[in-house]
Amino acid sequence: MTTDWTAREEGPRPLLNRRLAEFGTTIFAEMSALALRTGSINLGQGFPDTDGPEEIREAAVRALRDGRGNQYPPGPGVPELRQAIAEHQQRFHGLVHDPDTEVLVTAGATEAIAAALLALVEPGDEVIALEPYYDSYAACIAMAGGVRVPVTLRPHEQGFRLDLDELRDAVTERTRLLLINTPHNPTGTVLTRDELSAIAALAVERDLLVVTDEVYEHLAFDREHVPLASFPGMRGRTVTISSAGKTFSFTGWKVGWVTAAAELVTAVRSAKQFLTYVSAGPFQYAVAEALRMPDTYFEGLREDLRAKRDLLSEGLAAAGFAVHRPAGTYFVTTDVRPLGESDGFAFCRALPERCGVVAIPNAVFYDHREEGAPFVRFAFCKRVDVLQEAVARLKSLAS
Repeated sequence: MTTDWTAREEGPRPLLNRRLAEFGTTIFAEMSALALRTGSINLGQGFPDTDGPEEIREAAVRALRDGRGNQYPPGPGVPELRQAIAEHQQRFHGLVHDPDTEVLVTAGATEAIAAALLALVEPGDEVIALEPYYDSYAACIAMAGGVRVPVTLRPHEQGFRLDLDELRDAVTERTRLLLINTPHNPTGTVLTRDELSAIAALAVERDLLVVTDEVYEHLAFDREHVPLASFPGMRGRTVTISSAGKTFSFTGWKVGWVTAAAELVTAVRSAKQFLTYVSAGPFQYAVAEALRMPDTYFEGLREDLRAKRDLLSEGLAAAGFAVHRPAGTYFVTTDVRPLGESDGFAFCRALPERCGVVAIPNAVFYDHREEGAPFVRFAFCKRVDVLQEAVARLKSLAS
């Protein structure tokens, strides 16, 4: 007997479960396809257009040839990488972790976020996230059966800022977890030490777990990045997430990690093992070498992207946008209202035909779509000549 899953006597039943019904094709797929179709410069999706250090790429090739990681690596990650992650956390942030029990390697930060939420959130638990947020946050909260509670970052003269009173008011008896991203995608906000201290105090006071996405930790331009786990009372309640993609420009390798107290890592690993189990075996050895690069590499990366931020920000301002210059990440958020526009979706869909550049409407990162309606995000992790050409094309908007 053949079952028709698309129709029953009581009418059609959607195939996609209710938790994921609101999530269709991502805006990144739509805009990247538009860039390809129109031959536009793609400043929408956040991936570099050049590879990272040659010696790290060669380390991956060497691992492949030596047969390291070509079969299943250990579930928690290869020991060399877990040790390198622990060393990195101590070297840059003064955080001490046992590589055997307090470090977990994942298939990029996206899997780390999914595994953390699946492991730590019960159906009906409230999860507070800073809005606008990376689109996978909403999907992962939904898959965990959690209830998404946005707290909106709003534009000020010095970028987008967090209202700490609004954050405190959002916490209820049902709140289980805070999902924090700093440096923040898409706004480029880097939370200050005072803001992080207040978040830590709130988490301790209300006995909340915290998941922090810190993938842009080495791309803080105007103020230092401070891990939330370093604040009093946070060591045992914070899951810190990062990855190699943003720091070393090998986004396709999908090597991420979790660092946390052993009990939290054990919980996250319990979910992670049924997602990918393991991944990226040879690349793990290469990333272990990358994390031990000298300070000059990390400083050079930051200065290179700072210069690209300034190039694109100044070009966007000259084209007529109101520009919110980011303190971190490799994205710049603009306001299209000075151009006589108000709908970021319509603006981004028309932009490739108007001047051959693709961007992302920030409204896709909001629950409160009206809050993000006039904002548009551009990525500056591209070659200088590509950014210069994009700026030249965007000038036509000002005429």
